[in-house]
Amino acid sequence: MQTTRSIALFVLAALFEIGGAWLVWQGVREHRGWIWIGGGVLALGLYGFVATLQPDAEFGRVLAAYGGVFVAGSLAWGMVADGYRPDRWDVLGALVCLAGMAVIMYAPRGR
Repeated sequence: MQTTRSIALFVLAALFEIGGAWLVWQGVREHRGWIWIGGGVLALGLYGFVATLQPDAEFGRVLAAYGGVFVAGSLAWGMVADGYRPDRWDVLGALVCLAGMAVIMYAPRGR
């Protein structure tokens, strides 16, 4: 149950961080304005809060593992929001990152 909760928190954190960065990008680079930028800043702040809800208390471990989620999530976001089509190397890289995330976060540590 704890692993399921952790994975759900990683997904929620990814939505806030990637979505927030995308909103800022749209506000600045696509000239959509301050409301988009403000929404992005708010989402990025929520990402920081959600990351603290992980069951593991080690900041470095949680953020390192989140990196793998961010890589895969960014590719998925690009596909949905911008019509980006990853090639096989993008997909392979994302799978490697997710495997690394699983090892970092969920490997048995003899506790």
